[in-house]
Amino acid sequence: MANHSRRDFMRHSLMGVAALPLGAGILSSKAFAQDLPPLDPSAEQAQALNYVENAADAADHPAYAEGERCDNCMFFQADTNGCQLFPQNSVAPGGWCQSWTAQS
Repeated sequence: MANHSRRDFMRHSLMGVAALPLGAGILSSKAFAQDLPPLDPSAEQAQALNYVENAADAADHPAYAEGERCDNCMFFQADTNGCQLFPQNSVAPGGWCQSWTAQS
């Protein structure tokens, strides 16, 4: 009976050790999330997409429609104010760029 208990202990220990990287991966994406630096509207990529920090400033752009803002775009990531189009930076939730696409 002692051998059976030792086998169970070893099996559970090995499964616990194997699960550690999975647990660390889940924690690192939430607990250790870094703040993204804000996107500079004068940056090359921002200018290429006509990014503005205030959507009202884009009213004269032909692709702009009233109500389009970064925070209701499909590329916006609310938890970090990030944007998939500018992965190294955060964007203003009230901003806009010509790649704006409605959330599904």
